[in-house]
Amino acid sequence: MASPSYPRILLKISGEAFSGKEGFGVSHLATSHVAEQIASIHESGVQIGVVMGAGNLFRGIQLGPELSIERTPADQMGMLSTLINGIALKRALLQSGCSVALLSALPCPTVAETYQWDQAMNYLNEGKIVLFVGGTGHPYFTTDTAAALRACEIHANILLKATTHVDKIYDQDPRKHPDAKPYDQISFQEILEKRLGILDLTAVTLCQEANIPIRVFNFYQGPLLDALSSKPPGTLVK
Repeated sequence: MASPSYPRILLKISGEAFSGKEGFGVSHLATSHVAEQIASIHESGVQIGVVMGAGNLFRGIQLGPELSIERTPADQMGMLSTLINGIALKRALLQSGCSVALLSALPCPTVAETYQWDQAMNYLNEGKIVLFVGGTGHPYFTTDTAAALRACEIHANILLKATTHVDKIYDQDPRKHPDAKPYDQISFQEILEKRLGILDLTAVTLCQEANIPIRVFNFYQGPLLDALSSKPPGTLVK
């Protein structure tokens, strides 16, 4: 069962989780798996807000320069891509029997409700899973920052960052440095001082100021519910 210490959580999940083995796009099997994992937490009675990335579709900060697109429109393309993932996840969650609301920071009323804080809070209190898409609605902010912002706004007890590349926070990139040191726990201040790249520093600062702990773990290593257990995986930032 999920820990009673975390009655309300904000889950940030990488866009890559939606592509599965294909590595790009939206996979039905991968999206269904994401939905099943989220549903397992929902069934335990925890209130859930979800922010997702869009790396499976478009990365503005990487592909923008490659395509000769300026940062603002490139970021807008990335934010729109999160709507695609959000629509897919909503359908998968509905098929799992969950009650879901899809709220977008970018007005797109034909496919999602425009984000309003009070409506988001009402949905959470009603027991709905709330999917936050469209990033922050502004360029130059990552989906990590969007997750931290929404975590602050909904008064989440913890921000869960589910990655698809590493299992913990390390002192350097373990994919490039085999001798990288993992952390079971690390302070906000140490993350900021060492500028550890796995977390956006703006997101870290927001959570530090709001006193919201962050747990970084690998989405594929065990059930998602384990992240709220008495012996959770990954690294705790507090």
